Amino acid sequence: MSRTVLTREQVLEAADDLVRQHGPDALTMRGLAARLGTAVTSIYWHVGNRESLLDALVDRTVEEMGAIQPTGRTPATRIVSVARRLRGELHARPHLIAMVHERGLTERVLLPAQRALVREAHTAGLRGARAAEAVRAVQFQVVGFVLVERARELAQDETPGRERPRKSASARKDPALARALARPADPERLFTASMRALVKSLLAQGST
Repeated sequence: MSRTVLTREQVLEAADDLVRQHGPDALTMRGLAARLGTAVTSIYWHVGNRESLLDALVDRTVEEMGAIQPTGRTPATRIVSVARRLRGELHARPHLIAMVHERGLTERVLLPAQRALVREAHTAGLRGARAAEAVRAVQFQVVGFVLVERARELAQDETPGRERPRKSASARKDPALARALARPADPERLFTASMRALVKSLLAQGST
C-alpha cells in the first residue's frame, strides 16, 4: 500500500490549525512534524524554517481575507464600511494578530484594506500627505480597537469574577453617566460611532 505524499498545503493547513488553537508560540517544527506523522526534514523541505512558515501563514490568511469591497453611497460611509469589514476579519482571526505582532508584518495584513481606503480618500478629494494621513488614521484606529478588544477578552478569561469599579466623584454628579458606564460596552456600536467621527473629521480636510 503506497503512502500518501505530503504536500505544502497540508503542512500549512496543519500549522494554521495549531496556531489557531494554541497561538504562534506553540508552533514548533518538531510538534508540527509529529502532528502530521512525518519527519522534521520533510517539514523543512516543504516550507523552509519556522520564520518562513510563519510568513507563509500570514500570506495565506491575508489571501483568505480577500479584497475588501466598500459599500455605501458616499466616501464617508464607504470608508466606515471598509473599517468595519477589516475589524471583523481581524476579530475573527485572533491568531493572525499574534503572528503579525511576532513577525512585524502589520503593513502586509492591512494592504487589501489600504487599497480600498486610498480609492475612497481620492474620491473624497484628499491627495498626497492628507490622503496618506487619513488612510493611516483609519488603519491605526481599527488595529488599536481590535487589540483593546482582544486584551479585554483575555483579561475576562483569566479573571472572570473581577469586581466592578467603584463609583467616582464625577459619576455621582452625573447619575446617567454612572448608569451608562455600569452597563457592558457595546463594541460594535462604539467602534462605528468612533469611526464615523474620525472619518468625518478627516474628510473635512478635503474641503479646506
